[in-house]
Amino acid sequence: MASSYTIKTAQRSLSALVRECESHPVTLTRQGKAVAVVMSVERMEAIAETMEVLADPAAMSALRKYRAGEARFQGLEALESE
Repeated sequence: MASSYTIKTAQRSLSALVRECESHPVTLTRQGKAVAVVMSVERMEAIAETMEVLADPAAMSALRKYRAGEARFQGLEALESE
């Protein structure tokens, strides 16, 4: 399947475009220039969640410490034992 549609083609093939964007983002073009991206709700929610983590100083600090070997993460089951 294509990863890019002209707006005119997208209008004619909306059902196919929606099915395709469930597996990966699809670019819409006008006069050969990318003007929009269509993606699944699941992917958009994942992007929003990532942006929230990136904007949280405490979360980013914890990630930096983990990457530097100064911290480690535990599974949620560790909370149940407390």
